[in-house]
Amino acid sequence: MQNLNTSINNLKKEYREIFAASIEEIQNQIDKIKPKDSAIGDIFDRYEENSPGKTWQKETLTLLNGEISREIFRKLNEILAYRTKFDCTRCATCCNLACSEFSPEELKQKAENGDNFAKQFTSIFIPYKSKEEARKIYPEYIKLLEDNKEDEVYFYHCPKLTEDKQCSDYENRPQICRDFPDNPLSILPKTCGYQKWKEEIEPIALMLHAMVEIVEFYSGKLKELI
Repeated sequence: MQNLNTSINNLKKEYREIFAASIEEIQNQIDKIKPKDSAIGDIFDRYEENSPGKTWQKETLTLLNGEISREIFRKLNEILAYRTKFDCTRCATCCNLACSEFSPEELKQKAENGDNFAKQFTSIFIPYKSKEEARKIYPEYIKLLEDNKEDEVYFYHCPKLTEDKQCSDYENRPQICRDFPDNPLSILPKTCGYQKWKEEIEPIALMLHAMVEIVEFYSGKLKELI
């Protein structure tokens, strides 16, 4: 358990460093298109309509939602494509202990509202009666989530899993099962065949996550000003 806690703490530290570097990189790109006008200050200052400062803000918003966002999306697709180089070891942890930040009631509501992921998830997975019931499957993982997750996490399992850890309806499994894991920042058990994939691409995944957060923040603030 100590090794896992050390790993997650190191990951947080690395993310903070990457986040700071990503902010600097994005700000450098914004500064490159900044008009050479001594009257123009920060990108988040208020400027008069049709002024060079206002034009700069609009061009920055276009940059963030265009070139920068496309590059993030391209790199993310590369990460997901590289995942195909690895294979599932059928440890069945993802089947026995699927987790979500949404409760069964919330997932049901999302499914009724047309959320495709929620529809697939609720069509397969059923919730454990309690966290203690789920804890018997992977106590170390649940303890790790309790120590490091601020939000509540709900645990589910697939009833189609056989006693010998095989899917009884493998050919008809939903897309969310075929795509798992699609988040390189998720915590995977050592037995998972994609653990090596996660380790290899984690630095770039951290950077992309930071970039997405920064782009969303900058874009939100600029939309308020424009």
